[in-house]
Amino acid sequence: MEAAIRKLENTLFNRIEYILELGGIKKDILFLIVSGIAVLASLLNIQLFSFDIAWVAIILCGLPIILEAIIGLVTEFDIKADVLVSLALIAAVATGEIFAAAEVAFIMQIGALLEEITVAKARAGIEKLVNLTPQAARIITPSGEQLVAAETVDIGDILRVLPGETVPVDGEIIAGETSINQAVLTGESLPIDKTVGDVVASGTVNQFGAFDMRATKVGADSSIQRMIRLVQSADAGKANIVGLADRWATWVVVIALLSAIGTWLVTGEILRAVTILVVFCPCALVLATPTAIMAAIGNATKHGFLVREGDALERLASVTKVSFDKTGTLTYGVPKVVAVEVVPNKVVTAKTLTVQMNDLKQTIFQLAASLETMSEHPLGKAIVASYKDTFETPLLPCKEFKMLPGRGVLGVVDNQYMLVGNERLMSENGIAISEAILDTVSVYLSKGSTIVYVAMADTLVGYIALADTVRPESVAMIERLHQLGIQSILLTGDNENSAYSIGSQLGIREIKANCLPEDKLNYMEQYQQMNQSLVMIGDGINDAPALKKANVGIAMGGVGSDIAVEAADIALVDDEVKELPHLIALSKRMMSTIKWNLAFAMILNFTAIGLSFPGILNPVTGALVHNAGSVLVIINSALLLKWRSE
Repeated sequence: MEAAIRKLENTLFNRIEYILELGGIKKDILFLIVSGIAVLASLLNIQLFSFDIAWVAIILCGLPIILEAIIGLVTEFDIKADVLVSLALIAAVATGEIFAAAEVAFIMQIGALLEEITVAKARAGIEKLVNLTPQAARIITPSGEQLVAAETVDIGDILRVLPGETVPVDGEIIAGETSINQAVLTGESLPIDKTVGDVVASGTVNQFGAFDMRATKVGADSSIQRMIRLVQSADAGKANIVGLADRWATWVVVIALLSAIGTWLVTGEILRAVTILVVFCPCALVLATPTAIMAAIGNATKHGFLVREGDALERLASVTKVSFDKTGTLTYGVPKVVAVEVVPNKVVTAKTLTVQMNDLKQTIFQLAASLETMSEHPLGKAIVASYKDTFETPLLPCKEFKMLPGRGVLGVVDNQYMLVGNERLMSENGIAISEAILDTVSVYLSKGSTIVYVAMADTLVGYIALADTVRPESVAMIERLHQLGIQSILLTGDNENSAYSIGSQLGIREIKANCLPEDKLNYMEQYQQMNQSLVMIGDGINDAPALKKANVGIAMGGVGSDIAVEAADIALVDDEVKELPHLIALSKRMMSTIKWNLAFAMILNFTAIGLSFPGILNPVTGALVHNAGSVLVIINSALLLKWRSE
């Protein structure tokens, strides 16, 4: 009960915090609109009150800047860009240059709002992982079955898991057979057959048969709880990039103050000193980064990328490696029939004496698909779907259907007793598989295929090979990345045969197979310790820790899980991985634009200082000049909206 209350409190706190954050942004926008109207009215000399209406902008936009600067200086001696802005505001007000102060405050708050929007973060991923944690367990006691809270299970307790239920804790099967969907841990779409002695993990889903298990890892040691900790720790280790204006703020403040004081001492004109403080305000400098980022985000959106972290593109520009999950990312993540093979024997030749080999393959395919129409197993569904995609001949009715968890299915089709399943099912029914057939099957197995045998009248008549298939755009995408100087890595929870088969098709040389979530996270850390910047692209819950740990995480938004999307910096909405090279090239172009903006802003500032010293610029004209510089920076950034890589 206490745990449930704590969970509810955390959820409510997150929701309230999110609402307040939204409210704060809306308030800032409202203040900016009012301040903009006030600045414009002051510029046009519209007298609505007995005081200069520009005071409205100073109060709404300027006071927050001054307060933040004072708090930063007093509490942490943190000299940021707002310190110089505060000095300029105070000096302008003290000398009666109300419009100049209002204009500077208004422009700076525009930059602050843009930056706030671009670096806004959504943090629902961990909450969704928590919601995946099994809440109940079916414990077996001397008095019978009893539903208890999963967190109360102790090591050694005997539990029963029914079809469709989530495994509550880590444990070992002691009775029963089943197929377990382990996508939450490995990302692989195909369920894994489990029997007595096999290990099952919390958070995975029991698909077919009921089984009894002995708890071996509970509470914080269970797999799903370890996943949550991995995501949290990976997130904490990835700091946000600090704005360049703030990085240079100390030097900018020192130079501006020395210039202003020197001008005052040499000329004796306080207005010239104030003008220098006004023109030295880093408005264009502050706008240089967020405007370019926002324009690049707009460009990325047009190409199917939802950028969720404001500084993700800045980090993306420096990556040297891209690590891919296999299933659902480079491949479709759905098994398809890649081959149907016939095993010649008396049964086959007697039934289809005059049928050609291709027709014979279709016949076996049709019989197997007809039997699998009543199956809930992903392989069975894949066989049916592949047959319907290939042939128009309708499937035949099936009778006496029976599903055998962990082995396959049986039934009667076209008056023939049939078995369709794995090698174990054939062995249990005394159906021999010759060494010659096993040799040919091994070729498909080495390519990562899954084999389903088809038997008729207690005799093997053929087999069907199924495999995940590569997205057609993946090959060209990998090649384009290599042209950009980006190396590719394959990190997958799949077996080595499947991983190396897919890797060879795509031209990926660096391959890591059989990866659990912590393995992917460890690989991320190893590369980063070698000062290599990485992108991680994945689609499953198992990819969430690596997506968080990577310098940039990209989730497949269409087929991916919500948790993977929440853990990532960028979501690929339409799953078109072919646009990834454009995104990386765009990030590099964005950084070039930012550097040009910064260079222009600094040149403009020093030029304005040169004009302020002899009195050519006054505080008002100085404010307008540096405002014009801000506009040019915004225009240059806006060019990124329609930029397209070659």
